[in-house]
Amino acid sequence: MICPHCEKSLLRKERPGNTCGTCGRRYALDPKTNPLGLHDLRVRRIAAGLTQDGRLPCTPGQLWYALARKSLRDTRVDTGCAIVLGVFGAIAALIAVGSEVVAFGVVGGLLLLAALGFVVARTMGVGRGRPRLSRAAFRTGPLEEWKSVYGSLPPGVIDDSRYPSPDAVPTHGAAGPAPAAPSDGLVLVCPDRSVAVFLDAAGLTARHRLTLVADPAALPAAPGAGPVLVLHDADARGLLLARRIRTAQPGRRVVDVGLPLAAVHGLARAVPVRGEPPGSVVMARLRDSGEFSRDQLRWLAKGWGFPLVGVPPAKLLAVVSRAVERAGAAADTQRRRAADVGFLTWPQEDG
Repeated sequence: MICPHCEKSLLRKERPGNTCGTCGRRYALDPKTNPLGLHDLRVRRIAAGLTQDGRLPCTPGQLWYALARKSLRDTRVDTGCAIVLGVFGAIAALIAVGSEVVAFGVVGGLLLLAALGFVVARTMGVGRGRPRLSRAAFRTGPLEEWKSVYGSLPPGVIDDSRYPSPDAVPTHGAAGPAPAAPSDGLVLVCPDRSVAVFLDAAGLTARHRLTLVADPAALPAAPGAGPVLVLHDADARGLLLARRIRTAQPGRRVVDVGLPLAAVHGLARAVPVRGEPPGSVVMARLRDSGEFSRDQLRWLAKGWGFPLVGVPPAKLLAVVSRAVERAGAAADTQRRRAADVGFLTWPQEDG
């Protein structure tokens, strides 16, 4: 690997204990000792791309996906094992033919079958989409190692651990639980804390007087309250979030901002993540909605989905900003129309 300090190419034996044997300085990540094959220069390069060289913020969740993206495409089946097994199987089979020893033939056949099994598993994509390092493990592992060496997170990455947990109600970057949303203001429901923190740090909440809500249960049940925008993952449970809120908030305008499944399903550049398959009740609701094709339903039933943290920060901010602006304009139009007809205004005496 290349030393991030002196830029010398180092063999494994030349960097004991994550210390460069040339300049003597420590570095954070060694590609041989972490599941994602990370090293400091790659982390800095990816972070710079996400933040557009510091013009935008970035959160640990967004950084995790960008660094894990390549491994999510790959299977966990090692082709090297298949090659070794195939070679030894072929040798054993040739010995069996030449010496007429049955044992060599049996061993050779078993080795060849095992090699074929590896090939089939790789062809079927076994392990593809399964993170080799979870978001939680990324925080407690590589990010902590980075902070222990450099004293802070990678350039441009903001700490979202100081915000409330997803069970609380983060708003306007507050450090504690927020008050209930104003009855006539815009509300954005976003269960993913990393995304909510990113939008807040990017100035979306201050610019539009927007209230961020992590838990839909925190929404006040007020039919006359302002519009609710819903931001969610494109997986089986996330795609039902807007419907759940509409059921719980009758009479209230609920706008599904996305992530829409059609925007990512089947696209080569959109690398999905595979989790636990949803239950039969969830799949039945998705089928009953009539919004998804048979192929999409099969895909969702296997646990596939695309997370919000996978959307590039600049694109995510642009899409959500447009949705908030449209919702705000619609709400203002409705209030102006109500004022024109005197709705909820105090009657005035003549003169």
